[in-house]
Amino acid sequence: MSTDSLPSNADAAVITESRDCIVVGGGPAGVMLALILARGGVRVTVLEKHRDFLRDFRGDTVHASTIRLMDELGFGDAFAALPQDRLANFELPLGDGRTVTLADFGRLRPPYDYIAMIPQWDLLDFLVDQATPEPGFDIRMQAEVTRLLEEDGAVTGVEYVDRATGARHRLTAPLTVASDGRGSLVREQAGLVPKEFAVPFDTWWFRLPRFEGERQHSSLMPVFGKGEIMLSLVRNTFFQIAYFREKGADAQLRAEGIERFRQRVAGMRPDLADRVDTIASMDEVHLLDVKLNRLRRWYRPGLLLIGDAAHAMSPAGGVGINLAVQDAVAAATRLAAPLKAGTVTERDLAAVQRRRYPPTVIIQAVQRVLQAAIFGPAVQGKRSGPPAVMIALARHVPAFSALPARLIALGPRPEHAPSFARRPGRTGHRTPGESTRDERSMRDERAAAGERAAAAG
Repeated sequence: MSTDSLPSNADAAVITESRDCIVVGGGPAGVMLALILARGGVRVTVLEKHRDFLRDFRGDTVHASTIRLMDELGFGDAFAALPQDRLANFELPLGDGRTVTLADFGRLRPPYDYIAMIPQWDLLDFLVDQATPEPGFDIRMQAEVTRLLEEDGAVTGVEYVDRATGARHRLTAPLTVASDGRGSLVREQAGLVPKEFAVPFDTWWFRLPRFEGERQHSSLMPVFGKGEIMLSLVRNTFFQIAYFREKGADAQLRAEGIERFRQRVAGMRPDLADRVDTIASMDEVHLLDVKLNRLRRWYRPGLLLIGDAAHAMSPAGGVGINLAVQDAVAAATRLAAPLKAGTVTERDLAAVQRRRYPPTVIIQAVQRVLQAAIFGPAVQGKRSGPPAVMIALARHVPAFSALPARLIALGPRPEHAPSFARRPGRTGHRTPGESTRDERSMRDERAAAGERAAAAG
């Protein structure tokens, strides 16, 4: 960590505090974990190094599993009232002006039959607003973790710097949860190294203005060029554009300069050619070094990793944030009671990984297939568009589009809010069979309690 820009306070005493749980990283998973734990009576502090959540080019999709979770937590109506767009399907171009639907979210059971598109800063502000009334919830902005605290091989907390004042803090807890992203400092300091999988492409993000009166599209469709792909996400006043090229092409793109990049964009999207001059320089084109990896073991004594800190996901399908939120729900469900009682063990942490590891493996396997079948050949200039067999399935097997829709919108093991965290809310969104899923969620909680009791015995 660079401290050059921090206020100097080197001679000040270190402020020492203790909590039941520390969450490093104030992304959707970290805040959701803290919210649910706080509803379970756990004293939890979230440490977020930035001053606010206003950062561009983050994942802005809220999938059906997360929308349902917010209903269960009692604030689905409030979330629905936020300005947002709805994504109904994902299409692929056929090259002759026609399209084929790869994922039709309309085939899912209403009302969870869409993906919400909302700026992540709005989502995070919203989740913090929902969590703040909980007595045990605490979030500290501009709190940059500098090192892990350890004793006898167990993580006992963290040290962090208040970036506003320069004050140094030592925060201890029986459990520290790392949700600090794919470049996790906590993971590095814990000596945990993920297994990396090859990724054939990188992504460059930038904005183009959206003019008043331009038609809103409820579908998402990539555009394929020679050795390049482009995808546009619609926002209220702008388009958020993802540009895909073969991994390692960043130096070449920047050497070519902004005028050549504008030409590339206009060539792929002639309908946006009238605004490419608004990209002032390559400084406004932000590289995402795409990674796909996962840890073999997500925990150590006193430490648990979730989300991208445990398993970085490819942008394919846009599932990373929502998979991380599902990790958070599973962790909170299993850990709230032992954290409150001060009895959390490695067995509890292992149980969280056992539950969430299979969905991670499944989604990453699907992403690797997509890379091999679509992204890799496209960015390498070998083929423009999806393989013929995928097109045939999507065109001639109507039920095919339901499978990728379910994988993207819900995931292979969607989690439900634990009973202790539920609040009255949008009952109008209950659907037949919801009570069965509630009972399943409660059975999971009882099973976890049984495992803890057996371990204690």
